Amino acid sequence: MRLDGKIAIVTGGGSGFGEGIVRKFVAEGAKVIVADINADNGMKVADSLGDAGHFIAVDVSKDADMKSLIEGTIAHFGGLDIVVNNAGMGHVPQPLEDVSEDLFDKLMNVNVKSVFLAARYAVPYFKKQKSGVFLNLASTGGVSPRPNLTWYNVTKGAMITATRGMAVELAPFGIRCNAINPVAGETPLLKTFMGEDTPEIRAKFLSTIPIGRFSTPEDMGNAACFLCSDEASMVTGVAMEVDGGRCI
Repeated sequence: MRLDGKIAIVTGGGSGFGEGIVRKFVAEGAKVIVADINADNGMKVADSLGDAGHFIAVDVSKDADMKSLIEGTIAHFGGLDIVVNNAGMGHVPQPLEDVSEDLFDKLMNVNVKSVFLAARYAVPYFKKQKSGVFLNLASTGGVSPRPNLTWYNVTKGAMITATRGMAVELAPFGIRCNAINPVAGETPLLKTFMGEDTPEIRAKFLSTIPIGRFSTPEDMGNAACFLCSDEASMVTGVAMEVDGGRCI
């Protein structure tokens, strides 16, 4: 029960890595807001958690939605201790000059602006209570970029820099901020990153991961649980690679 009594938000909590984090947090004693743009997925996960879960619909790129998310969490559960910025998007591999301006803007809004908005509304509450934890789901792409995913890699690099900047600025207020860098995993985004899902492409992708498998939602949940727990009270500004050795 490492998160006993904690109240958390997990954006993109209705599927993939986000769902893995949600379920681990609840198993460790937390109450969790499942925040997702997909109401069917989000409600399904939240309903399976009983009183420990609650769904709030959110577009993480929208100011009003993020404001309502923070305020709605505090109103429903009576507080807030952890914000996990997990919601994100990728794109089909393509030459960097072929990415449209519209796609670039969406990538920046969902993957980067969302962190800004979460901080904008959660930090004042965290400062008031003199405690709080942010966890940003970045990527190995922000450390060791893959070709044809350049602008996605850029957004994840920005998340890592935001994590470090937030950690330094907010530490005096008792607020920690860390990130985790997963390699591609068995989630709805996998096909997007590979372009198409075939045994040959999977084998090529897996050949770059020394441990020889994709990241799982359980892997992310375990890492997130440690970084958001009091066991990691001396850990801030870290971008932990949970990648089976991909970045070595």
